[in-house]
Amino acid sequence: MRKFLRKINVVAALASAIRLFLRRNRDRSLRQKVFALLHPTASSGPLHRYIDSLIILCVLVSVVSIVLETVPEMHALFGAQFHALELFTVTVFTLEYVGRVYGCCELPRYADPLRGRLRYMTSIPALIDLVAILPFFIGLLIGHLFDLRFFRVFRLSRLLKLSRYTGTLNTLFKAVQREQRVLFASAFMMVLLVILTASLGYELEHAAQPDKFESIPASMYWAVITLASVGYGDISPVTPLGRAMTAVISLLGIGIFAIPAGLMASAFTDQLRIDRETFENEFREALAKGAISLADQHALSAEAERLHLSKQDVDRIMYKVKQELRQHGGEGLNAEAMAQLDPDQLLERYRQQVSQLRALALGENAARLQSALNDVDNTTRSERQVWQALRGGAAD
Repeated sequence: MRKFLRKINVVAALASAIRLFLRRNRDRSLRQKVFALLHPTASSGPLHRYIDSLIILCVLVSVVSIVLETVPEMHALFGAQFHALELFTVTVFTLEYVGRVYGCCELPRYADPLRGRLRYMTSIPALIDLVAILPFFIGLLIGHLFDLRFFRVFRLSRLLKLSRYTGTLNTLFKAVQREQRVLFASAFMMVLLVILTASLGYELEHAAQPDKFESIPASMYWAVITLASVGYGDISPVTPLGRAMTAVISLLGIGIFAIPAGLMASAFTDQLRIDRETFENEFREALAKGAISLADQHALSAEAERLHLSKQDVDRIMYKVKQELRQHGGEGLNAEAMAQLDPDQLLERYRQQVSQLRALALGENAARLQSALNDVDNTTRSERQVWQALRGGAAD
């Protein structure tokens, strides 16, 4: 029981994270500290994750309170509590926005103190953060002059802030980009079918129902809900030809409208596979340099979190890559990568190569290789000396 209480001791964990953060960032500037708090860096530590968790919790609490306060009974009972929650969450979101604008200059593309910050403030993530807090301050300034209740819908945009903490939307966006031509062709087919269906519906039903099929644009509503197999029933054909046409069009719509869904599912799965293969290649490149640096570990951890890879998935990828490198004995290391190895790592690489050569000297192909090395015209003296040393060492 005592161990369990220690695990859930949030105050102690937070205090430990703060001490670790201060120790790692002792010699850094205020802007670098703010950036490390809000972005994953090598010096962020667990405090960055706690701040992310606080922001996510504030988003969820804020959205739930916005939804519940629209219920008259709930608003009458907990109006003051809803207002207090709004003040707290807006304070957190405002501090986050100011901190991100202040610390964005640590990123190379926003390095300029003035133009860089202006460029960041016009980026999509920054605009989402701004929209999340803007309705509150607008209501605070001019709420007594105008009815701004319609601004509630903009407060719900805070849900978009969660996109910063998950790679799902990024993966979906890349999947749409990859399949944009096919999706465009599918959308063109759907638009064509909607126009054709609305035109036929207008021609066949206008005389019988002039109030519902009054024009082709008005008939497009019926065409869409029919092709999408929604069928609200508020508009339906009454003529025999209209009903027959509706049956045929409904069957066609099942196939045509299902194409984009199938394409998106396939593209999303392929993009996840591509992203995970990219992560595997990044880990392979980092491991090929020797010992993985702290910066590489942080970058790989952040990428694994973005791809929603579990610890078991990461361990499996690490084991697979290490096995490949062990089998190839460091094959593929270029001169630049070798130059970055320290003496102990170079010695380990050397031992791996010697071990492979010794295994070759003891293998079933040793006699054939001995015969080839005896040809003085095709081998050098040093190659023959190394082989004799290996054979002698193997004999010992």
